[in-house]
Amino acid sequence: MNDKERDVWQEVLDGVQEIKAGGGRRLTVKVSPAMEARSKIGMPQAQFAKLLGVSKRTLQDWEQGRRNPSGAAQSLLTLALKRPDVLEEVLG
Repeated sequence: MNDKERDVWQEVLDGVQEIKAGGGRRLTVKVSPAMEARSKIGMPQAQFAKLLGVSKRTLQDWEQGRRNPSGAAQSLLTLALKRPDVLEEVLG
């Protein structure tokens, strides 16, 4: 193995050993409101985007933090989080 090659399997094993020994880092993942709302309703992206009146790509951008929803869209997402039944009844 030359300098540029890696032994990925050994790196994985070393990482597991480090975690077992109490080392390693704990990461916190923050879920976007759009993803949380969609998850709460239990819809696939395409269906939830259609319900909100946006493209699937726009919803993906919101979920991945690349863009922020407008004021009206934020209101719909808040409604989806707090009262998903009402959102589905009114828009569905």
